[in-house]
Amino acid sequence: MPPDDLTRLPSRRRDTSKHDYGRVVIVGGAAGMAGAPALAAMAALRSGVGLVEALVPEHVAAITAGFDPCVMTHGLPGRIEGTFATAALQEIEASARRADAVAIGPGLGRSDAVIQIVSHLWRHLPQPAVFDADSLWVLAHVDRVSLASHAGPRILTPHAGEMLRLLGADPSTARAGDRAMLEREAAALAGAIDAVIVLKGSATLIVDHARQSHNDTGNPGMATAGTGDVLTGVTAALVAQRLSPFDAARLAVWVHGRAGDVAAESLGEISMTARDLLDRLHVAFREVRE
Repeated sequence: MPPDDLTRLPSRRRDTSKHDYGRVVIVGGAAGMAGAPALAAMAALRSGVGLVEALVPEHVAAITAGFDPCVMTHGLPGRIEGTFATAALQEIEASARRADAVAIGPGLGRSDAVIQIVSHLWRHLPQPAVFDADSLWVLAHVDRVSLASHAGPRILTPHAGEMLRLLGADPSTARAGDRAMLEREAAALAGAIDAVIVLKGSATLIVDHARQSHNDTGNPGMATAGTGDVLTGVTAALVAQRLSPFDAARLAVWVHGRAGDVAAESLGEISMTARDLLDRLHVAFREVRE
């Protein structure tokens, strides 16, 4: 059962339209990783948001668009190796400023242009934004004082290795297994940069400058490619529906883990994929409402 104090989405009015439930913009994709922004976009739609746009490099736009016709996919200037070109930033920022929430990072890749794009959006975008995957690689190269300078609410969703990288440490070291240390550092970083940090893993920690909570859903079968992209999409969708960043992150983590538990019940932990979580998000959201 969901915790009693877990924030719920309000009931929908009968006289309503898609414009009442927010717009999410997903910024990601690169050669070989066109599915990551698609997973995030589809998860956002499954989480109740009214409109979802996926902004991806032009080289992979057709692939990303092919996953779901409900997602508006835009191909923007890219580099020969398949990541965004710096010239894409103006269009990314224009679209992001029309959104209610933005998710940055799924399948984004790594390049000098990506560094420029992510750094600019972190500093200047006033919309609430979820940073995951390769966008966290960019932020790991930014000093803590500069990370504290941002124009809008920020949610970071690192796993243990990404958290170590944000701390300036080697993610391959044994320290990745020191959960207590990582949680202390996540709480300190959240306070220092005024952001919500979702430290993924067993009993995922959600923490901001004043509150923290551990999650009790999820299982080891979720340790598979793409599940983080699903969480990113769910989180962005809940923020777009006017939940606070902390409450959105906490509900998203619970729903995401519960969908994973439902999938494990029918498939087992070995055979689960991220698509299986997508297909069961509705079960978790119904449990929260009921």
